[in-house]
Amino acid sequence: MPVYSSVEEAISQVTGEVFQRNKSSSLSGGSISHSQCITGKDGRVFFCKENDLSFLPFFEAEALALKQIRDTQTIRTPEVIGFGSTEVASFLVLEYIQEGTSSPSGQKEMGHELARLHKIEQPFFGWVRDNCIGSTPQPNPKRENWIEFYRMHRLQHQFELASQKGCSFDKAAVLLLNLESFFLDYRPRPSLLHGDLWGGNASHDRAGHPFIFDPATYYGDREADIAFTHMFGGFSSSFYQAYEKEFPLDPGFKTRKILYNLYHELNHFNLFGGGYASSAQSSINQLVSAL
Repeated sequence: MPVYSSVEEAISQVTGEVFQRNKSSSLSGGSISHSQCITGKDGRVFFCKENDLSFLPFFEAEALALKQIRDTQTIRTPEVIGFGSTEVASFLVLEYIQEGTSSPSGQKEMGHELARLHKIEQPFFGWVRDNCIGSTPQPNPKRENWIEFYRMHRLQHQFELASQKGCSFDKAAVLLLNLESFFLDYRPRPSLLHGDLWGGNASHDRAGHPFIFDPATYYGDREADIAFTHMFGGFSSSFYQAYEKEFPLDPGFKTRKILYNLYHELNHFNLFGGGYASSAQSSINQLVSAL
């Protein structure tokens, strides 16, 4: 999906300097959009994601989320350069941050900064607009009740998508009816979340400082972000210790971690199929047995 002329124009307009592409190279790691590093004739380097034209609203939402997180001055995100579309494709251009290596001090810094991000709150759950997680639409209506929000706009939403693929889950209805049981002594606050915080969406720059990217942002229970960091690994004990020191977790997190990662297991099934259905069913069984 060559969109180079539009990308060049977007970079030129935003930076105030004419940008002409010299070369580009594809980057690995993304499964939803085509990602590449674009180098200009003047040596400037940018990161660009491309997708179908219909994906433009999701790029717009991602740009807004990156700016919102960046404006908190808590944890770094790539600067948004611009986004747009051609007749056949959409694109998002970001600051290119050259990756370095993780270290205990960098993990500690990430834990501390993420805790500070989670202290940013609103009086509602949800967000200013819908967005996506992967390529799955993620509804974010503003709601005052977290349990209802999570029941309807996270779990029920994913169950309905799975049903459209011909997959149903045993005891799903029982779980949905009894979500309150996991919040008897815990009152979540609407924290600003990354929303898709696994190891592939967090990194460190060449100086060892952390940054996060590819957000699926909304205001929700901060435990949902922390839960997903456990699902695929990539975060060290230094990260968790620093987070807990800055913003201690409630003791009930151990069980709610399963509840929150169920959302991602369902989403991964809806995106990729495979064994994620059995993982989701196992989580449902554990949660129902804990009622």
